[in-house]
Amino acid sequence: MGLLKEFRDFAMRGNVVDMAVGVIIGGAFGRIVTSLVNDVMMPPIALWQQGADFSKMGRTIGTVTKTITKDGVESQVTEAVVLKYGSLFQSIVDFTIVAICLFLVIKIMNTARKRFEEQKIEKPAEAPADIKLLTEIRDLLAAK
Repeated sequence: MGLLKEFRDFAMRGNVVDMAVGVIIGGAFGRIVTSLVNDVMMPPIALWQQGADFSKMGRTIGTVTKTITKDGVESQVTEAVVLKYGSLFQSIVDFTIVAICLFLVIKIMNTARKRFEEQKIEKPAEAPADIKLLTEIRDLLAAK
């Protein structure tokens, strides 16, 4: 029973729940970024490149011949070996956009946090009326 209690305490800790929420939101954010890149950014770039589809760009570096048996009949198939640099380019664009978005979100959060801390520092807590009165009486007595 001790192991189950220890696991329950671990799983219910705030850090684990926060991390799970972050992973779920990160997955959804990744789909948004992928759509932004594939559907919004890449079409103008492809237009600029005379209709090139970056995800299909590649360089054939050779061929491979395979023997395939289907229904008792052997046949040889020759397939091209392709370096798909277009997929790499697509992934680099995705990563760059995610990095920029995260940078901006963190920058906005840090700026907001700094402003809230400055507001706390600038406004000293005002003393209640009875404390003010007692302070004035003390100062008057000290002046005599």
